Amino acid sequence: MTRSDLIARIAQNRGLFQRDVERVVATVFEEVTNALSRGDRVELRGFGAFSVKDRDARTGRNPRTGEAVDVDAKSVPFFKTGKQLRERLNDSQ
Repeated sequence: MTRSDLIARIAQNRGLFQRDVERVVATVFEEVTNALSRGDRVELRGFGAFSVKDRDARTGRNPRTGEAVDVDAKSVPFFKTGKQLRERLNDSQ
Protein backbone atom coordinates (compact mmCIF):
# COMPACT_ATOMS: atom_id res chain seq x y z
CA MET A 1 0.00 0.00 0.00
CA THR A 2 1.38 3.40 -0.94
CA ARG A 3 0.80 6.73 0.75
CA SER A 4 -1.76 7.74 -1.89
CA ASP A 5 -3.55 4.37 -1.49
CA LEU A 6 -3.76 4.99 2.27
CA ILE A 7 -5.16 8.49 1.75
CA ALA A 8 -7.74 7.29 -0.78
CA ARG A 9 -8.87 4.41 1.44
CA ILE A 10 -9.27 6.60 4.54
CA ALA A 11 -11.17 9.24 2.58
CA GLN A 12 -13.46 6.63 1.04
CA ASN A 13 -14.19 4.73 4.26
CA ARG A 14 -14.78 7.80 6.40
CA GLY A 15 -16.54 10.03 3.84
CA LEU A 16 -13.91 12.76 4.14
CA PHE A 17 -12.39 14.99 1.51
CA GLN A 18 -9.19 13.55 0.10
CA ARG A 19 -7.31 16.86 0.48
CA ASP A 20 -8.13 16.94 4.22
CA VAL A 21 -7.01 13.34 4.74
CA GLU A 22 -3.83 14.09 2.77
CA ARG A 23 -2.99 16.95 5.16
CA VAL A 24 -3.59 14.78 8.22
CA VAL A 25 -1.47 11.91 6.89
CA ALA A 26 1.34 14.31 5.90
CA THR A 27 1.24 15.89 9.36
CA VAL A 28 1.39 12.50 11.12
CA PHE A 29 4.37 11.37 9.01
CA GLU A 30 6.10 14.70 9.54
CA GLU A 31 5.66 14.53 13.31
CA VAL A 32 6.95 10.94 13.43
CA THR A 33 9.98 12.00 11.37
CA ASN A 34 10.61 15.03 13.59
CA ALA A 35 10.38 12.94 16.76
CA LEU A 36 12.82 10.34 15.41
CA SER A 37 15.26 13.02 14.29
CA ARG A 38 15.24 14.36 17.88
CA GLY A 39 16.02 10.84 19.10
CA ASP A 40 12.55 10.29 20.58
CA ARG A 41 10.63 7.03 20.41
CA VAL A 42 7.21 6.95 18.72
CA GLU A 43 4.77 4.30 19.95
CA LEU A 44 1.47 3.51 18.27
CA ARG A 45 -0.28 1.13 20.66
CA GLY A 46 -1.29 -2.13 19.03
CA PHE A 47 0.71 -1.33 15.88
CA GLY A 48 4.32 -0.90 16.94
CA ALA A 49 7.09 1.44 17.97
CA PHE A 50 9.59 3.44 15.94
CA SER A 51 12.97 4.27 17.41
CA VAL A 52 16.47 5.19 16.31
CA LYS A 53 19.43 2.85 16.67
CA ASP A 54 23.03 3.94 16.36
CA ARG A 55 25.41 1.83 14.33
CA ASP A 56 29.12 2.03 15.05
CA ALA A 57 31.71 2.72 12.39
CA ARG A 58 33.10 -0.47 10.86
CA THR A 59 35.16 -1.85 8.05
CA GLY A 60 33.05 -3.31 5.27
CA ARG A 61 33.85 -4.94 1.94
CA ASN A 62 33.03 -3.81 -1.57
CA PRO A 63 31.09 -6.83 -2.91
CA ARG A 64 32.35 -6.28 -6.45
CA THR A 65 36.07 -5.96 -5.74
CA GLY A 66 36.42 -7.40 -2.24
CA GLU A 67 38.30 -4.24 -1.24
CA ALA A 68 38.03 -3.09 2.40
CA VAL A 69 35.91 0.06 2.80
CA ASP A 70 35.44 2.24 5.88
CA VAL A 71 31.76 2.63 6.77
CA ASP A 72 30.95 5.66 8.95
CA ALA A 73 28.86 5.50 12.11
CA LYS A 74 25.22 6.29 11.47
CA SER A 75 21.74 6.35 12.96
CA VAL A 76 19.06 4.16 11.41
CA PRO A 77 15.31 3.93 12.01
CA PHE A 78 14.07 0.77 13.72
CA PHE A 79 10.52 -0.60 13.95
CA LYS A 80 9.32 -3.13 16.49
CA THR A 81 5.86 -4.59 15.93
CA GLY A 82 3.23 -4.33 18.62
CA LYS A 83 1.64 -7.36 20.25
CA GLN A 84 -1.75 -6.92 18.54
CA LEU A 85 -0.21 -6.61 15.07
CA ARG A 86 2.01 -9.65 15.65
CA GLU A 87 -0.95 -11.69 16.87
CA ARG A 88 -3.13 -10.66 13.94
CA LEU A 89 -0.43 -11.58 11.44
CA ASN A 90 0.20 -14.95 13.04
CA ASP A 91 -3.48 -15.85 13.55
CA SER A 92 -4.20 -15.49 9.83
CA GLN A 93 -1.92 -18.44 8.93
